[in-house]
Amino acid sequence: MPSPSAVDFVAAAQAAIARVGEQQAEGVRRAAGMITAALAADGIVQAFGTGHSEAFAMELAGRAGGLVPSNRIALRDVVLYGGRPVGVLEGPELERGTESAALLYELADPRPADVFVLASNSGVNGCVVELARLAKENGHGLIAVTSAEHTARVRPKHPSGQRLRDLADVVLDNGAPYGDAVLPMHGGGRACGISSITAALLAQQMVAEVIRRIEESGGTPPVYLSANVPGGDEHNQALEARYAGRIRRTA
Repeated sequence: MPSPSAVDFVAAAQAAIARVGEQQAEGVRRAAGMITAALAADGIVQAFGTGHSEAFAMELAGRAGGLVPSNRIALRDVVLYGGRPVGVLEGPELERGTESAALLYELADPRPADVFVLASNSGVNGCVVELARLAKENGHGLIAVTSAEHTARVRPKHPSGQRLRDLADVVLDNGAPYGDAVLPMHGGGRACGISSITAALLAQQMVAEVIRRIEESGGTPPVYLSANVPGGDEHNQALEARYAGRIRRTA
C-alpha cells in the first residue's frame, strides 16, 4: 500500500465535496429556510462548535461574505464573559461535560426567533448536546452538522443518552468517516481529517441559499464585506449596528 500523498488528499476531498454537496442538498434547503425565516422575524443565527468544529462556527459568523446577523458562541466565552477561571479551559471536561452549556446559552442571550446551528463531528459530547437540548427547550429552531457514520459508532456522553442528531430539526451529514481521517497509511491507520472541509462546504451552501431566498423576495441580504477592502469597515459597522449587543466574534 502506498503512503498518503497530497494528490491523494485532493482526490479524497473532491470526492467528499461532491458527495456531500449532492446528498445534503435537500437538508441544506430546509436549513436555509429555517435561517431565512428566523432573520425575517428579527432573529439571528447562533453558531457553535467545539474543537475543530469551531471552524464551522467561524464560517457562519463574522467573516467576509457571511451573514451579519450571526453570533459565534465559543467555549472560552465562559472565561471571557462568564467569569470562570482560565483553568477551566484546560483538558477535555469543558467540552465533554454538560455544566458549561447553561452559561453559554445565558451569555448568548438569544431571542425567541434565533436559530441555533451546532456542529460536532462525533455529535456526542455533553456540552454540545446540552446546548442543543436547551435550545429546543426554549423553542429555538436547531440545525445540526455532524458525521452520521461517526456518531452512530460512539457512545453518547450526555446523561440522557442522546446525540446531537436526536434533537435537531434538520441534520446535515458532513460525510466524514468514523475517526474523520480519510487516507490509509502504509503502517496502518489513517491520516488527514476531512470534516472541516465538508462542514465549511455546508456552512457556505446555507449562506448562499439564504442569500438567494432574500434576494428573490426583493430584500437586500445583510452580508459582510472584507474589512481589508476600501469601505469595508464602514459597511460592516452600519450593518452590525442593527444587531448591537446581540452578535460578537469571539477572539
